This record gives sequence, structure tokens and C-alpha cells, in this order.
Amino acid sequence: MSRLLLPPGLQAVSAVAGRLRAWPVRSQQAARRNAMVACTAAAARRAEREDVEEFLTLLATARRDAARAAHG
Repeated sequence: MSRLLLPPGLQAVSAVAGRLRAWPVRSQQAARRNAMVACTAAAARRAEREDVEEFLTLLATARRDAARAAHG
């Protein structure tokens, strides 16, 4: 498909109109990328929190068992 040659003023208007038409798509893509980054960060924090919770539970159990053994 051939493009029409437009006068410089209309070329600028056409370029702006093209960017305006593309804006919702670019905006949605950026929002999806941001959501994926946030989801990945949240999953990493959740995994770390679960690891710490497991460690603290094991530590408390070990301390309780050691105290029971010491008091016989």
C-alpha cells in the first residue's frame, strides 16, 4: 500500500494522531509489565516469609525440646 505524500503540517498532525491511536496499547503493555514485576516481587517476599516462619517454628521447637530435656 502506498502512502500519500502530505504537506509538512499534515504530516505532523498525522504523526501525532498515530501516536494517540497507539497510546492505549502501549499503556496497557506497560501496565501488564508492571503487574508482572509486582507479582514476581510479591511471590519472592511470600516465599521468604514462609522460609523465615518455618525456621522460627523449628527453632522454637528445638528450644522447647532442649528446655524439657534439661528439666527432665
